[in-house]
Amino acid sequence: MNRIILAAGGLALAITGGAQAQEASEATQAANAALLDYLPFADGTDFENAMRGQIATLDAGQITAPDGTPIYDMAQFDFLQGDAPATANPSLWRQSRLNAIHGLFEVAEGQIYQVRGFDLAVMSFIRGETGWIVVDPLTANETAAAGLKLLRETVEDLPVTGVIFTHSHVDHFGGVKGILTPDEIEADGIPVVAPVGFFEEAVSENLIAGNTMSRRASYMYGNVIAKGPEGSLGSGLGTTTAAGTVTIVEPTLTISETPQTETVDGLELVFLNTPGAEAPAELMFYIPAFKAMMQAEEINHTLHNLYTLRGAKVRSGDLFAKYINDTINRFGDEVEVSFGSHHWPTWGNEAILALWKGQRDTYRYIHDETLRLANTGETMLEIAEELALPDSLAKMFSNRGYYGSVSHNAKAQYQLYFGWFSGNPSELHELPPVEEGKKFVEYAGGAAAVIEKAKADYEAGEYRWVATALNHVVFADPENAEARGLLADALTQMGYQAESGPWRNFYLSGAKELRDGVEVVATPATASADIVRNLPLETYLDYLAVRLNHPEAAGQEIALNFVMPDAGEEFVVTVTNGVMNYTLGRQQDGADATVTLDRTVLDDINLGQVTMMDAIAGGSVTVEGDSGKVEDFVGLLDTFEFWFDIVTP
Repeated sequence: MNRIILAAGGLALAITGGAQAQEASEATQAANAALLDYLPFADGTDFENAMRGQIATLDAGQITAPDGTPIYDMAQFDFLQGDAPATANPSLWRQSRLNAIHGLFEVAEGQIYQVRGFDLAVMSFIRGETGWIVVDPLTANETAAAGLKLLRETVEDLPVTGVIFTHSHVDHFGGVKGILTPDEIEADGIPVVAPVGFFEEAVSENLIAGNTMSRRASYMYGNVIAKGPEGSLGSGLGTTTAAGTVTIVEPTLTISETPQTETVDGLELVFLNTPGAEAPAELMFYIPAFKAMMQAEEINHTLHNLYTLRGAKVRSGDLFAKYINDTINRFGDEVEVSFGSHHWPTWGNEAILALWKGQRDTYRYIHDETLRLANTGETMLEIAEELALPDSLAKMFSNRGYYGSVSHNAKAQYQLYFGWFSGNPSELHELPPVEEGKKFVEYAGGAAAVIEKAKADYEAGEYRWVATALNHVVFADPENAEARGLLADALTQMGYQAESGPWRNFYLSGAKELRDGVEVVATPATASADIVRNLPLETYLDYLAVRLNHPEAAGQEIALNFVMPDAGEEFVVTVTNGVMNYTLGRQQDGADATVTLDRTVLDDINLGQVTMMDAIAGGSVTVEGDSGKVEDFVGLLDTFEFWFDIVTP
């Protein structure tokens, strides 16, 4: 199938031609039909709540940059109408329809408003004494500005008098300069509230391991596949990310305690500091005057990730449950509206407590049952296969695995406590994929024999085993077109069955890559100029240490002093034993050279606007001593190829 995908950030515009899309098999249709019978699809409460209070939306159905470049396209999800097609899990289809509802909504009469469906996340507006307090200004300046403009045009044209970042993920702060400037913050004393550690986490997240995380994110968010009934339905947590300008500002007020009461534009807010669950730095807050809880991303209309498939540190279900339980104990008797950083609000004390308790108990069940089974000797894979939520939790749509899943969250909790090793010594030193694949194929009697058996299993709907077996064949011989094609077919059927948005995107992205090879498309880039220029120096140097080609550096001895006049910084970098170490705030006697450059020049180098050697030649970097050692050091720093293979060696 000939397909050209033009994607910018999460915005994917697909031109599809050639062969028809793969149909859903009988096994896939049966699996999806079983879920239709299990879940209470007749309950329309979520659709009523998702539409409640809608004021207006953008008639154009698209947010663009001043030059007309698409930043976010609501219309790309217009196909999400009616009942689910055979090629989509009906539960994920339902969630995706809810996520695609877009516009400005009134949450609490005259007091709280939200813009939803303009980006992956939700932006909230709270009326203070003199203006709007903006919560979570989306991923990009352009989408945040569009949301604020719609609010001012349809509700009231008031100034921004406060900003709250609930946590350190980019879809909750990246559009801040679309709603106000740093000069306005300083001149008007506008408070910018964030949890302790927010700025450090926000500017450094994904840098050290960022290349692989971002490559895997291109699968997770479906950036390499088309949106549509046979493609991506969104992420489950939301639709997709905007493709605009990512910015950041430093907080002026930090939340480090629970509770911590602060007044923002005359409005009393009770903050709860909740680090280490959904994000390294996160907060929730309660508004006593409105009996409203801003639940951030600790409470959602989906089971969240305890491990994100793009790759990140494992999160604690225990902390998730404890934070939600604390919220129930503090505010459960009086809360009347609960709204968050994703999805639609919940109204009424009874309904809110049902949501909160269901979310609390879901994370508690996964965490505690994983440990119980582990303590009986079961391993990670066994636990993930066995663990299932009780019906009282599993039949609540808000606990379904649209983003996280019970399976990979159970694995995450096992990993959190026990790591990657099951304890079985046969798994202690396994062969790498290529060598393992070759031996598997040899033992099975050759690739043709494996493929023949896989065809029979495919017809029987045994797609998981087909994928396992054929993955060995492909890694043993990546040019085996028949194996690649059948593996792609199996992954496609698994994608059609997946209830998790990221699972579906991973399966279908892998299938596409097997069929078409690696195709270069635009993907979200959070390493914007704003982020890079705000990186702590230590983070820069940690990243350089990771980029060092350690085998090539072995045997070399390099010592370089660095001086940054504009930042008042100095440090020494050494390379010995194949590793790089650094020490801030000092210089080393007898160093090979002293390199003087402004921090702004280092930023330009890291943004790819100039190379170190060109900067030296141009005079913006000066070297006293052995310039050859500087060149040697720069030559040891690897650059990472983004479009590496995932489903082939």
